[in-house]
Amino acid sequence: MPNELIWNGHSCFIIKSQGQTLVIDPFFEGNPKAVISAKSLGKIDYVLVTHDHGDHIGQALDICLDTGAKLLGVVETCHKLNQQGLPQDQTVNGIGINIGGTVSLGPAKATMIQAEHSSDSGRPAGYILTLGNGYTIYHAGDTGLFGAMGIYGKLFRIDLALLPIGGVFTMDPRQAAVACKLLRCRQVIPMHWGTFPMLEKGTTGFSAALDDLGVDCRLVPCQPGQSIGLEEPLPGQDCACP
Repeated sequence: MPNELIWNGHSCFIIKSQGQTLVIDPFFEGNPKAVISAKSLGKIDYVLVTHDHGDHIGQALDICLDTGAKLLGVVETCHKLNQQGLPQDQTVNGIGINIGGTVSLGPAKATMIQAEHSSDSGRPAGYILTLGNGYTIYHAGDTGLFGAMGIYGKLFRIDLALLPIGGVFTMDPRQAAVACKLLRCRQVIPMHWGTFPMLEKGTTGFSAALDDLGVDCRLVPCQPGQSIGLEEPLPGQDCACP
């Protein structure tokens, strides 16, 4: 079964791989760019939350309770949702994980990395997902630019980065282009733009910044609801360190 990624507007992504469905930042209700409902997805195996803001944690609790999906998040956010009714056995690792931790999600692996932002509980994070065939996706969550992106670009061979470009609350287009350079990602899908009036309206500025900075990374055009087939991963070892 081919790997597939669907952007549902803002920072909400659906990944289908090897018979599993993963949802990242499940902001469905109240998301003006969402074209897919959570109920239309049917079986969901894992829900990943980058941080505890309403436009990212979204309907995580309801989806897990309705579908039996397991939740992955930072420890304090998982604890908050446990107190709100999420069963402990539906929490990955029983209590969640923290920055630097790696867990298995069926055939996939998720590594939680830092994000420069804020959160109502715990701390914000991003995820580097390595699918069962080795294809590697970085979902940055909400973040500003930070130098350790260069380290992650050496630790992982990132096939596809999902980066915010909206500005105001996250990186703007030029900062996101610099992030691509640090991450050495092969492809990028910009997110967290066009959802609300104060955010960047489109991807033209991001495309121009990639060109201006000479970043060797392909911008993948994507609109809410669009499905993107994930190609074969880059050759080589999981770790790209010299």
